[in-house]
Amino acid sequence: MDPAGPSRAFPGLSVPRASLPDVTTQDYSARHLQVLEGLEAVRKRPGMYVGSTDSRGLMHCLWEIIDNAVDEALGGHGDRIEVILHRDGSVEVRDRARGIPVDIEPRTGLPGVEVVFTKLHAGGKFGGGSYAASGGLHGVGASVVNALSSRLDVEVDRAGKTYGMSFRRGEPGTFDDGRSEPDPEAVFTPFERSSELAVVGKARRGVTGTRVRYWADPQIFLTKAEFAYDELIARARQTAFLVPGLTMVVRDERGLPGTPGADGPTEETFAYSGGIAEYAEYLATDPAVTDVWRLQGSGTFTETVPMLDELGHMVSRETERECEVDVALRWGTGYDTTVRSFVNIITTPHGGTHVAGFEQALMKVFRKQLELNARKLKVGGDKVEKDDILAGLTAVVTVRLPEPQFEGQTKEVLGTSAVRAIVSRTVEQALTERLTSKHRGDKAQAALLLEKVVAEMKSRISARLHKETQRRKNALESSSLPAKLADCRSNDTGRSELFIVEGDSALGTAKLARSSDHQALLPIRGKILNVQKASVQDMLSNAECAAIIQVIGAGSGRSFDPEMVRYGKVIIMTDADVDGAHIRTLLLTLFFRYMRPLVDAGRVYAAMPPLHRIEVSGGRGRSTGREFIYTYTEAEMRRTVAALEKKGRVVKQPMQRYKGLGEMDADQLAETTMDPRHRTLRKITLKDAERADQVFDLLMGSSVAPRKDFIVESAHELDRQRIDA
Repeated sequence: MDPAGPSRAFPGLSVPRASLPDVTTQDYSARHLQVLEGLEAVRKRPGMYVGSTDSRGLMHCLWEIIDNAVDEALGGHGDRIEVILHRDGSVEVRDRARGIPVDIEPRTGLPGVEVVFTKLHAGGKFGGGSYAASGGLHGVGASVVNALSSRLDVEVDRAGKTYGMSFRRGEPGTFDDGRSEPDPEAVFTPFERSSELAVVGKARRGVTGTRVRYWADPQIFLTKAEFAYDELIARARQTAFLVPGLTMVVRDERGLPGTPGADGPTEETFAYSGGIAEYAEYLATDPAVTDVWRLQGSGTFTETVPMLDELGHMVSRETERECEVDVALRWGTGYDTTVRSFVNIITTPHGGTHVAGFEQALMKVFRKQLELNARKLKVGGDKVEKDDILAGLTAVVTVRLPEPQFEGQTKEVLGTSAVRAIVSRTVEQALTERLTSKHRGDKAQAALLLEKVVAEMKSRISARLHKETQRRKNALESSSLPAKLADCRSNDTGRSELFIVEGDSALGTAKLARSSDHQALLPIRGKILNVQKASVQDMLSNAECAAIIQVIGAGSGRSFDPEMVRYGKVIIMTDADVDGAHIRTLLLTLFFRYMRPLVDAGRVYAAMPPLHRIEVSGGRGRSTGREFIYTYTEAEMRRTVAALEKKGRVVKQPMQRYKGLGEMDADQLAETTMDPRHRTLRKITLKDAERADQVFDLLMGSSVAPRKDFIVESAHELDRQRIDA
């Protein structure tokens, strides 16, 4: 037998002595084991509970407190939640619900408030009947926030009294604030013998609720971590949609630069009565193919769960659960997909079994409907895929069930397996009824939807064949490219640049100014089609749009392939006037809607031609030779002229004001706008895609009234000097 002998953990398995670590048994004993108890474990490993210690973790703590209040509203208790961002960095959440229990919890002998905020896995969401469905289920949310706070104050209104309790890094006690505002640095005295839930005031008769204010612990969270106002607003709006009748109020008193409250406290209120149908309508930005369809149903399932019996022993019992399914969806003319999923109003950004069941039902229903209507829709032998169905879909998928199983405390993925079948069955039945309805309106929408799905399928197949057969060499050797394209000689995509220029006059000058080795030119005639309002068919049939897509060579929409783009940079070069800005906006709308990966990759630019050419001469110690200086804005021109005159230089009047690129000669255009050694380009980026989408829809969409309001409200900011009249 080997000297090492068989393994005790796995009998019969011999471990060579050479593979054992060079440590004796005396060096590793029970004293090396560290047991983290209570909230100490949270402070030692905060990432396990809130994901991270940056702004994302800070926001997750806030969601935990807000979700506790929302759970009360879900149960029909309370209709208003307020979130206040204080100037001192603390945050406060107020609700008008039942209030945290203040009586003594029999097993621990502690007040209910202290149990909730100091004991992990303690709460009213473990099958005790307090909540039929809730977002919080692990019972660690409030206690985790308490553990990661340098100070937390809670006040509860119940039975005509206001009860208060304070904590320092999870430990209950009292702060000596005196008459000043609450301060986490105030002298803290922990409770020693027993805890005390003090009565700190009187509550009006019939008024109940909870107020939680806390200061995130700088020992835990990064210095740069801060509450994201836009994210908070989006979450408050989302919650108001998901809980009809609930009013969400967000107040920012911080006065941070770059936020709406930079000049003083600001407050926003959200309340909606339409539920997730209204939410789906809000999320959708493209013209509708169908109305918002509401698919609802429920189902039951049985699961084995551990429960405490009367003696406090953990036993396994078969429990029947009910899962309610509520889905709102609509299809639009676009190709982007927006699916928001929720479990008991808790967002699940990475999906889970409910989303899997939803997508499974879509596939099953549409494949069956296309099979039944194959001849009418000319489907042929092709098979529809998930992406064909999801194109243009906006959906809100919600399920409600007691004690859902999530993957981790951050609750980003639903793991309850039985939910998949219930959601799939519900969506399949309700959607089939919609698509086979005899009602005139539903019948017309169903026909349009099936035609759209078939068109997406054929477009995908066509794009795949195109990708397989066409390469840059074939495109250059063929005569399919537009005749007006002045292409470059280089085959190196990394070096090549495509300039989209405005009109033939600019093209003539640009041809002389460019470096034909790596700079290509494509002229467009005037203002192209506004693709924000047009259909895909109208866009593809528009000569200018089709030419741009053809020259770039990577397709459009869902089939756009960044690897097939023929040029490293696409540069929009328009006149420096109002019409030029409009043309640039129309072109950016085309790229944003149908070639967004190109924008995401930072490969779309806007050229910056100068507005003025200043001719100067003379000056102290200078020859009489002339010098030309280019400026790009009115303010820059005035500053430059003032500086030149201060130095005693002579500025020739009148200065040349360029109305268009055609007014420049080739040398001037090359020097200012096209030569990489001297030019200035503005990279088009999408730091906030959702906000950009809303702006494009406002400026270029089919809704006239919001655009008119925007123009009227913003008219006072217009610089009249920029209008060529």
